[in-house]
Amino acid sequence: MISTLLVANRGEIACRIFRTCRALGIATVAVYSDADADALHVREADTAVRLPGAAPADTYLRGDLVVRAALAAGADAVHPGYGFLSENAGFARAVQDAGLVWVGPPVKAIELMASKTRAKELMATAGVPLLAPVDPARATTDDLPLLLKAAAGGGGRGMRIVRELAGLPAELTAASAEAASAFGDGEVFAEPYVERGRHVEVQVMADGHGGIWALGTRDCSLQRRHQKVIEEAPAPGLDDELRDRLHDAAVAAAHAVGYQGAGTVEFLLTADGRPYFLEMNTRLQVEHPVTEAVFGLDLVALQLRIAEGEPLPTTAPPAPHGHAVEARLYAEAPARDWQPQTGALHTLDVPDEPGLRLDTGYTGGDTIGVHYDPMLAKVIAHAPTRGEAVRLLARALERARIHGPVTNRDLLVRSLRHPDFRAARLDTGFYDRHLDALTPTPDEADHRTAALAAALADAAARQQAPGPGPARFGAWRNISSQPQVKRYRTEPDGTEHQAAYRTTRTGPVPETGERVVAARPGRVTLEADGITRHFDIAAHSDKAYVDTATGSYTFTALPRFTDPTDRTAPGSLLAPMPGTVVRIADGLGAGASVEAGQPLIWLEAMKMEHRILAPATGTLTALHAAPGLQVEVGALLAVVTEPADPEENA
Repeated sequence: MISTLLVANRGEIACRIFRTCRALGIATVAVYSDADADALHVREADTAVRLPGAAPADTYLRGDLVVRAALAAGADAVHPGYGFLSENAGFARAVQDAGLVWVGPPVKAIELMASKTRAKELMATAGVPLLAPVDPARATTDDLPLLLKAAAGGGGRGMRIVRELAGLPAELTAASAEAASAFGDGEVFAEPYVERGRHVEVQVMADGHGGIWALGTRDCSLQRRHQKVIEEAPAPGLDDELRDRLHDAAVAAAHAVGYQGAGTVEFLLTADGRPYFLEMNTRLQVEHPVTEAVFGLDLVALQLRIAEGEPLPTTAPPAPHGHAVEARLYAEAPARDWQPQTGALHTLDVPDEPGLRLDTGYTGGDTIGVHYDPMLAKVIAHAPTRGEAVRLLARALERARIHGPVTNRDLLVRSLRHPDFRAARLDTGFYDRHLDALTPTPDEADHRTAALAAALADAAARQQAPGPGPARFGAWRNISSQPQVKRYRTEPDGTEHQAAYRTTRTGPVPETGERVVAARPGRVTLEADGITRHFDIAAHSDKAYVDTATGSYTFTALPRFTDPTDRTAPGSLLAPMPGTVVRIADGLGAGASVEAGQPLIWLEAMKMEHRILAPATGTLTALHAAPGLQVEVGALLAVVTEPADPEENA
């Protein structure tokens, strides 16, 4: 029996595992980096052990330090969660060699599935359907488009789509470099890229007594940068024959490697419904809650039971019921190439309603740093039907109060309400086709009204603020005055809005015609055209967060007059987020000629790689970036100078 469990992970998955441990009476141990010293998973654990450093390579990826921490804290078992060392056979072996229980599959199974190329060879022997590999050295135009994938990785790292043969060598080099950086293995392979394919997977649970459960299907087709955004169970639109075929293939894959514990067999479905094996993840998946909701199970509890040597509780899994949908809430700006965002998370409040579940590693007051994945939380909805679950989740996200870094919340709500998603027309190209429609230009009128509410709340707060002078009687002046004007910038698009109102005996009167029903520091009620709307406002430093029944807005208060020294030289390339420079273009240096749109610098932040492009055709007149350099947001990386216009010098 496991009495004390160390979770070799962080964030929401560590908190989620601790939740099951508390229910089972198991003591918990957390490990943490210096950047995570006050993280939620550290606060929730019974005991915590520091891993000196901040970068994953120095902390959560140091298996030797994690094993040492488990022994020092008196743990008798280790759960790896997902990511980091969860699929590292050497770490699993080290845990067992230290006399600890490994809550995961056998080392041999991890080794067999660790390389996607070797895994495909094994699955072919087991009769699992596969896409035929393509030799990049012999690829022709008939093979296009191709998908390049890292043999040792996942999560979209080292993955590239190649649509033109001339670009294949450069993409191979880039994919291999990213794979080597992320996984320590630069092996890359190629296979046909399936247009409009669906990503469907089967959850398996296997014990050490020959029992294997196939726990239904999940659809994970909505992805950005080959990383999942919205998942659901069961996968909609599959007929019984196809579903049975996927279940049988998943069970065959588990049998082929002598699997034990929780695992996921992933498939790609072509537009005509043909399934092909992608990979087997030898760990718990991020999206496991949708399966738990549909089957009424605790998969972590089953993992612990199997690790203790017990069989699955029954020969067949329980019957599924209803439908579940999960949305991953990321600190990122979808309209800005999915740039990750950092900073103080002031508020994270998701409605607590029947059928809703929140898995998170953050609470209000925490800080989103640069070292780890930008996922803030997972919000899961379970209901009798797919339509009801989708509606419940969309409304819960819409009502959530999230104050701090920009998130993908609006994108999630619009995705769930998009006609293609509601009709279950799902494939991995969803965001390629619909991103512009899902990240529209902000509605000018709505933002203007929200900015007005922020200005009125700010004025009310200033009236109530104590000061050294005599007490103020009443919230507003007794005489009419010149218009009061406050300027705001909308985040993250940068649109500026001006809120203007006059103060009178009866209260503020907006210049734009709305009637102020009430104005307090935290809430403003406005009426326009017979419609009354409530605005909840929270102020943090120069930021104002405005929440309404149908939308949320973030504003930065601007000074009345622009500072003339606040200028950036033309052609400056600034870091869009804090991160680390991982490489620069070959031959790049001061004096080099560059073309508009040419990738010049690659910046890695929060497990994602971002390209910094030349803003114009011209000459690189300054280069301040170098591989390994850590930069803050707004740091000057390089300067591109355009050639002078001959007419200007005439």
